[in-house]
Amino acid sequence: HEQLLTMMEERMMDVEQKLRLVKRLLQDKVHQLKEQLSKNTKADAMVKDLYVENAQLLKALEVTEQRQKTAERKNYLLEEKIANLNRIVKNLASPSFSP
Repeated sequence: HEQLLTMMEERMMDVEQKLRLVKRLLQDKVHQLKEQLSKNTKADAMVKDLYVENAQLLKALEVTEQRQKTAERKNYLLEEKIANLNRIVKNLASPSFSP
């Protein structure tokens, strides 16, 4: 009985030691996962911020492109007016030089 009792005690001690080791490993894993969750949360917030910033930049680009198109149209119209004014001046100047 004594020998059996001693073996059982040794086995219990071994099991307890293994359980403590498993508990430490699980605690480490929990800590690691909490850190990863924190990093993921920060990364998620950054992605959301970048998404908002990207939307703002796209809107600004759209406005800028629209302004450029408007400026190009105005430039084209001004060039046409200049060409028309040059024709008018040329036509007005032509008869005054004739004898």
